[in-house]
Amino acid sequence: MQWDLGFGGVALLAAMSLAFGLIARLMVGKGLPKWVWLLSAVAYFCAAILVSEVFFGWATQEELQPNIDGLSFDEVQLVTVAGLIAALVARYLIRRKRRPEKPVHGTPA
Repeated sequence: MQWDLGFGGVALLAAMSLAFGLIARLMVGKGLPKWVWLLSAVAYFCAAILVSEVFFGWATQEELQPNIDGLSFDEVQLVTVAGLIAALVARYLIRRKRRPEKPVHGTPA
């Protein structure tokens, strides 16, 4: 396997990763440590490299459009969608965990 990811592709992916980490942090909100955005950004970067260079690394530049300095941009958006779904699930689980239980009528509180 030959990696053809250039500096421009890595720079774009790094910017996308940082933006994803910040958006995921805003989506999840309170309830997680503040550094989780960085972990999300690193996970996004690694997953995007895997998708772009391993899963779709066999395809030619003509088959994958747009291809930005070796980065399969559209295929990386699959990681974005999966990551946003994961952030929504985390938000739901955190808010569900924080929700106080309602007392049942007729029983002492």
